[in-house]
Amino acid sequence: MGNEVELVSDGDGLAVIGRSSDVERFLLDQGLDHAPSKDLEFHRLLSLLGAGGAAVQIGSDVAANSGRWVKLTAESAAAVRQYGLMATKTPGVSHAMIGKPGDIKQWLQIAQAPGALLSGPMALSALATMMQQQAMQEQMDEIVEYLQEISEKVDDILRSQKDAVLADMIGVDLVIEEALTIRHQVGRVSDVTWSKVQSTSMTIAHTQAYALLQLDAIAEKLEKKANLGDIAKATKEAEPKIREWLMVLARTFQLQQGVSVLELDRVLDASPEELDNHRVGLATAGQTRLELIGRSTARLLTQMDETILKANSKVLFNPFDSPAAVRSSNQVASGVITFRDRLGIESGHDSSDAKRWSQAAGEVLVKARDTGAGSATAVRRFGEQTFDRATEPFRAVDIDGDGVPDQPRAAAAGEQAGAAIKGAAAGLAGAFGTLFQRKPDRANAAREDGVEPGTPGSICAPTTRTQPSPRPVKTT
Repeated sequence: MGNEVELVSDGDGLAVIGRSSDVERFLLDQGLDHAPSKDLEFHRLLSLLGAGGAAVQIGSDVAANSGRWVKLTAESAAAVRQYGLMATKTPGVSHAMIGKPGDIKQWLQIAQAPGALLSGPMALSALATMMQQQAMQEQMDEIVEYLQEISEKVDDILRSQKDAVLADMIGVDLVIEEALTIRHQVGRVSDVTWSKVQSTSMTIAHTQAYALLQLDAIAEKLEKKANLGDIAKATKEAEPKIREWLMVLARTFQLQQGVSVLELDRVLDASPEELDNHRVGLATAGQTRLELIGRSTARLLTQMDETILKANSKVLFNPFDSPAAVRSSNQVASGVITFRDRLGIESGHDSSDAKRWSQAAGEVLVKARDTGAGSATAVRRFGEQTFDRATEPFRAVDIDGDGVPDQPRAAAAGEQAGAAIKGAAAGLAGAFGTLFQRKPDRANAAREDGVEPGTPGSICAPTTRTQPSPRPVKTT
């Protein structure tokens, strides 16, 4: 039956093998034509298989067939599940043969063993190795794009560092890039090339560990900040440092992937019987590195979330520091998420907006409005009691005891107070009047006793002195 393609998956990617037209039709039908993909280099597969019978057997099929490696995304993974790929003897690799007979639109699974192209004893292992190398190279390309997007050069950052381990990274970078270039031209990794590369792994590991420690130290420093103003300032200052260390991390991961690509070629050339185990081991080691980087960067994202929550909760009292802290935190989180996406680490994190002061005030009002019925009743009761106390002096009262309110308490009290003040004033005036009336009353009493006022013996006699009469002057 014509229009057949073979599907091979290793968990990270999907290889579609067949005639070029059939491969393209399958990708188009499944909506995978825009998925990240690369051509499979079948000429390298022949060179890897050597000059044995397997290579002779499939040599004629190579010219008529082509292959496409597709990165496993949600869409491509759905295609894999749809056709029910079966496990093979090669660890981690599954396979299916499908076809599109006649005018039937649906691709149907064909129950048969792998095709001639994959029938050799080492063919499936070699193909799985090529697929893993394709996945590594795809990830390396993603990192290159990431470094270009942020418009900064890692080499410049490394040169500015005084640490010897970081400085050695520049030389490591040059050695690995050179080895990858030679591999692309020659098609294999020679003893000479590998001897230059194998000593670089330790330097890369030291640099990666150092960068992770720096990120952890920044996160720990931010966790200790309590004052919102200090948090906003520290987060803003940390953002460029975090960006630089993420760049160093990205570069170290890219170089580690490059070393793994070279290492797989070397194992296939020197010890093909160990290829499957070595391939699985490298995949496990790479996943461990990703998990380590994921935990360190997740700590930063968690700290940014806590900062944003704290800032938004205090925006009413810190209308300037709160938005600044949120902005800086979002910038840090955005950079971390972009980095994680390029390395294939899921984040599940969304940036948060700075809460405006008016928004926070509105939320306070809504919260007050939506309080429980008991609280509302208590507030209402308190308001009524306060109103009663405030208006009590102005409510009418029964003064004369006839059961009819006569006048407000305040008015009655005012009248009573006025009467009291009036009585007191009258008493005071009487007292002063009596005092000033004593003098004329005493004068009248003296006349009634026959004594004229001002004469000696009278009560009101004047106190004037009489002048003595002059003595006679004696003459001689």
